[in-house]
Amino acid sequence: MKRVLLYHSAGCHLCERARDVVASVRVEVPFELEEIDITDNPALEAEYREWLPVVEIDGDRAFVYYVDEAAFRRKVAAQS
Repeated sequence: MKRVLLYHSAGCHLCERARDVVASVRVEVPFELEEIDITDNPALEAEYREWLPVVEIDGDRAFVYYVDEAAFRRKVAAQS
């Protein structure tokens, strides 16, 4: 099963859109999901702030700024 990390922060409208896409696909395709709020974490803020939202799949950065639903579905449904 794929493992998805979604890096986000409070008040980020692009993050909310990404969360909606991830949730929509998760209804159809099972995967592990961990949401990571970078707010108030200086190390994560430095690494991810300018790229939010960031979606990683199995440790690889897959999307930044925008999550294309069809592409995300293909990536999480693909065999490892």
